[in-house]
This record gives sequence, C-alpha cells and structure tokens, in this order.
Amino acid sequence: MKLMIKGMLIGSLLVTGAMAKDNNVTKTPKKEAVKVLESTDDILILTADNSNGKITPKSIEKAFIKAGFFVSANRDMNGPFKKQFKESGFDVYNLFTFYKKDITLELAKKYPNIGLFAPMSMSIYTKKGDKSISVSSLSAKAMQKIMKIPTDEKLLTDLRELILATLKTALPNAKAEKISYTPQKPKGELVTTYSMEMDKDEWEDELDEFKMGFEGELAPNGFVIAGQNNLGDEFEEANYEGFDFYEVYSICKLPVIYTIAKTRPEAGAFAPCSLYLEKKKGQNIMHVAFPSVYNWMSSMAIDSKEDMKVLEKAQKGMKKILSGLTE
Repeated sequence: MKLMIKGMLIGSLLVTGAMAKDNNVTKTPKKEAVKVLESTDDILILTADNSNGKITPKSIEKAFIKAGFFVSANRDMNGPFKKQFKESGFDVYNLFTFYKKDITLELAKKYPNIGLFAPMSMSIYTKKGDKSISVSSLSAKAMQKIMKIPTDEKLLTDLRELILATLKTALPNAKAEKISYTPQKPKGELVTTYSMEMDKDEWEDELDEFKMGFEGELAPNGFVIAGQNNLGDEFEEANYEGFDFYEVYSICKLPVIYTIAKTRPEAGAFAPCSLYLEKKKGQNIMHVAFPSVYNWMSSMAIDSKEDMKVLEKAQKGMKKILSGLTE
C-alpha cells in the first residue's frame, strides 16, 4: 500500500448554443451564436440583475437539466449557516453540483482523474439586501491545470462551452465580475492522491471495507457526504467496462465554506469537494484523489490566517482519514 500524493482578463468565447442529448450524443440544437464571457483566470463569476426575483437556484437547475446535465445536488446552505453559526450574510447561498454523463465517460477513457470534476461545483448566491444573483464556476483553464491535461483538450473545452451557454440562458444579461485579487502561486500540491493495493479476487470485499471505514470517519472529523455518484454503473450502462469500479463522493465541511464564503462567496466553485476512488480492470491498484485546499488558497488569493487555518485543518483531517485507510 503506497502513498502517492492564477488582475483578471476577460476574453470573449464563441459558443454555439445550448446542446442537447440524443441517443447519448451531445448535439447543438441552436444555430445562432451566443457570446459568453469566460475568465482567463481560475474562477468566473457571472452576475445578473434579479430585481424581479425570477432567477432562482431552481430556475438555474432547470436550465442545466434542459441542456442535458445531470444535477446531483442543489443544496441550500443558508439554513445550515444560520443553524450552526446563527447568521448568514446571504439571502441566497446554494452549492450546485452537476456533470454531463456522456462527456464524463469520454473524458474518463482518456483521463481517469476526471472524477475530480464529476460532479463539478458552482455557488449560486445573493448577498443580503442585493437585487442581483451570481454564479461562480471554474474555468476550463483551472480544470486543465488541476487535472494536468492538455490545454487544447476539446472534450473539456466543449464541455465548458456548454456550461457557459447554459449559464447565459439561465442568467440573461449576466456580466462577468472583475475579481479584486490576483491569484497566487500554489503553496502545495493541487491534488492529494493515495493508492491502495487490492487482491485480484477479493477487491469487492476490500472496496466495501474501505467505504465503510471512510464513511465512518467523516462525521467524527467534521465532514459530511453532500452526494455520491456511482460513475462505474453509468459507464457499464453505456457499455464501457474499463473500470471494476468508479465512485465519487461529494464531501463538504460546513465551517470551511461558511468561513471562506464571507469574503469569497465564489468559493462554491470548489465546494463540495469531489473525491473519487477507481480501479481499472486488469489492475490491482485502487486510486483515491481529491482537489486540495491549495486550490482555494491560490485561485482566490487567500492570505487571512483565520481562513488558511480552517482550510489547513480540513486538508489535514482528510489526509489523516485516507492515510489510515490505505497504509
């Protein structure tokens, strides 16, 4: 068993409209071009006037479902914020997780670490008293950097174009916000990775044992499971059998998102965290990985001691859990 462990420039990106699914293949039903503003930094924040209150987390969810995405969660965090911390600086704060099943499968065939963004995350928020609504999401550049894949990977750039087109539909007349900070150089590895050797005949029992131990350690360490996706079953339904298993946990730690969101509400582009575990057919190694908190620190230029402390505590807590299970 072995431990393996970016001002803001805004450019215009041409997107050819919202895509739809047909026989599990992504197509483009709209012929008119839609111009969408994309960030050349790590996080894009789109903000739209919402004086009439018609744009809601639910209406955004409907737009993504219509575009062919699977929405795994659209979780209202204001209730938990107020319950645990007795206050919230938002009228709306939702964590939204989603992925495109067909594109995820094609990416998994080339990049087994796509689980880092399957599901992807966004925050949907309205600051208290405001008449606008914002959505934050990771740019294609950020995902390519974290996954260490080519910047011209068409599958990922096409996926990002679809996300932007859908956001444009969901938030009419939205504009990209200019971020006030300059992203910093990462202070640590962007992805925390573990591996564990498994018996070729008993891996199913070992997987169950690992998951039981993992899930049992989360609550005592302050983590919650915000969602769980069995991509392996979806891949098998699509007649792809490259993995014995591929599962993704969406993990959240409430003090982390509450603390960081007070000054960086766009932090939901990283939360909840997607932690995947996979084993390829014919191999005896299970790989486990999640994006580290150093993404938060570098992409959002977090230098507050209080904020860094809460992030480091979460990082150490998860590493402690996984180290104990894989050693």
